[in-house]
Formats: sequence, structure tokens, C-alpha cells
Amino acid sequence: MKNHTLSVLVENKPGVLARISGLFARRGYNIESLAVGPTERPGLSRITLEVAVATPQILEQIVKQLNKLVEVLKIVELEDDAVRRELVLIKVKADPTARSQIIEIVQLFRGKTVDVHNDAMTIEATGSPDKLDALLQMLKPYGVRELVQSGLVALDRGSRSLTERAKIEKARFASPNNQKD
Repeated sequence: MKNHTLSVLVENKPGVLARISGLFARRGYNIESLAVGPTERPGLSRITLEVAVATPQILEQIVKQLNKLVEVLKIVELEDDAVRRELVLIKVKADPTARSQIIEIVQLFRGKTVDVHNDAMTIEATGSPDKLDALLQMLKPYGVRELVQSGLVALDRGSRSLTERAKIEKARFASPNNQKD
């Protein structure tokens, strides 16, 4: 199965994320990663989904189903060269003798030590999923106590934006009776 990254522009309204995740659940598709946040345009949010699908036909089916949702304005599959980033916080066992080694590893990956305790350290790192996986592999021998990772966020390279691609009229979002064309 191949992972695909979808960037979905939606109206920022209550229940939109629930409808999208429900669509995936009802059809038995798994969301590998999910991140949601506001865009540069008021009233719009971007959902970044990473999905693993077996065939291009399944991906096409997912996109068609998403497009049926009224609040979905635009869907773009991001290319392999898109800029992809995640955030990870890692709590590692760190007795005083191992701290300097852990700090060196963290610096190698341009991470930060954000908390130090008697027997543990919390590390923050951002980067591509591959970079963060490599960091985790380096820290595993010290003992990862806890881990939290954000969903993938991604942007296409170049000057065009998803909101420009959607060709959305500003008046549409000012109107209280928004309807999909």
C-alpha cells in the first residue's frame, strides 16, 4: 500500500471534521495522519490527511466521496516533493551519565531539550517523518518513556496556494447563507 497526502480546503464550521472522519470510518479506510488548522483566509481551514490505499481507484473513490461533502471546497493530492513536517515530543530516560550523549543526538537532529528532570528529559523536534523516525531510532536505546506526535502538515512547493486553486469568491464566505455551487 502506498501513502497519499491529501490537502483538503474546507469551510471552518462545526462538525466538518466529524463528517470527514466518519466518511473514512464508514467505508473502512484508515487515516494514517490527520492535522487541521486555519488558513490565511478567514472562514477556511486546511485538513491534511495521509491515507494508505492499495489502488488508485480507492484513492479516486475517497476523493469523490470527500467532494460530495458541502463544506469541502478543494482537494489536492500533494506530490512526493511537497514540504512535509511533523512535531514530536519525546520523553526519554536520562540518568546523569547519559544526558550528554542524548543532548548530542538531539542537536544532531536540530531538536531542543525542553524539560530536564532527575531521570528523564523531554525533547522537541520538527521535521520530515523520515527525520523524526531516525531520531526515534537513535533515542530508543536510552528508553523512550512517552511519545506524542502531531499529524503531518504539508504544502506544495512553488508559489500557488490551495486557496488560489479553489478560486473562491470572498463574498461567498461573507454571506450567512453559504451554499455550494
